[in-house]
Amino acid sequence: MPAFTPGLVHTPVTPFTSGLKINYGLFEKLLEFHLRNGAQALAIQMHAGESVSLSDADQRKLLDFTIKQVKGRVPVIAHVSDSGTAIATDRARHAEKAGAAAVIATSTYYWTPPAAMVLEHFAQIGSAVSIPFYMLYAPDEMGGTHHINTEMALKLIDRLPNFAGVADASHDWQFMINIVSNARRVRPDFQLLSGDEYMVSAGAVGATSMFSSLSGVAPKMVRELYEICRTEKYFDARKPQEDLATLRQIVKRAGAGGLKGALRAMGRDCGQPRPPLDALSAAVYDKLAAEIGALAVLRAEPRGW
Repeated sequence: MPAFTPGLVHTPVTPFTSGLKINYGLFEKLLEFHLRNGAQALAIQMHAGESVSLSDADQRKLLDFTIKQVKGRVPVIAHVSDSGTAIATDRARHAEKAGAAAVIATSTYYWTPPAAMVLEHFAQIGSAVSIPFYMLYAPDEMGGTHHINTEMALKLIDRLPNFAGVADASHDWQFMINIVSNARRVRPDFQLLSGDEYMVSAGAVGATSMFSSLSGVAPKMVRELYEICRTEKYFDARKPQEDLATLRQIVKRAGAGGLKGALRAMGRDCGQPRPPLDALSAAVYDKLAAEIGALAVLRAEPRGW
């Protein structure tokens, strides 16, 4: 399997029309925005892209559209998660056939099977393809899912030659240290990826790549943080890390529509989220926009498309 390091991975939202259909014209503009503003790879239909509100046909069509639009300028990673093993496995096969550089999946959600079945779920997804396969560990984002652990990772390494690493959004130092130190004993090129913009802690443990949903809002700040962490100058990374944490908290306080609200405030309106996620009320959006406008660090960021 050829070596693959994702680098700085932008995770675009999915734009919708006023009728909540996918707006492909706007999605094309969004992809070009990410490509112009530092994306070293794109991960499509991540949770920031409302993957669980997209039909299987939607997800496949979006991935095909992305690969066609990107034209090989950066690698495209396909998020293939589903509660059903057969669905996720078939989605992974489609991604490889379409030209994706790698696939990523999180644990089963809604269902809470025993650990042995979660392991089997991952093993079947990974064995369905020959391209790199990553596990996504985001316990706070996907409440109730089965926890991923080092033992599971070691068993997957034993079974899957293409199991490339774990993208961690748990911020659990003990988990990250355990999985890196143990997995690299048996697979030296095993990768830890930061599942979000908290790159300082993940980088200090050995993360080489970072997934970012805030790259759609503040791509310059995201790129600065990533590049500083890649040179291991973590003291210098403190300021951009704190600034991004402040932005993340503003977005989070606004609720499920906060990310799209922040994009709108920066002049890149991608519509409202699909139900059951709440659309932002006028009052909530106005408060969010005011907080975004008051952040001095965003004045250097691109406005509009």
